[in-house]
Amino acid sequence: MSQTGSAERVWRKSTRCESQHCVEVAQVDNGAAVRDSVDPERSLLFGASAWRAFVDGLRAA
Repeated sequence: MSQTGSAERVWRKSTRCESQHCVEVAQVDNGAAVRDSVDPERSLLFGASAWRAFVDGLRAA
């Protein structure tokens, strides 16, 4: 996981987000980038296996 700029990415947020304060996700070559919509200048990068494990955990919950 590392921190990086995010200007050129295509960001999306959940359709369940009902406010301006949401988590946004962008696909990157080796996984996913995640950022807070309130602070879009910073993002966290997750490798493909870490992101897959996170999403699988959400689905199992």
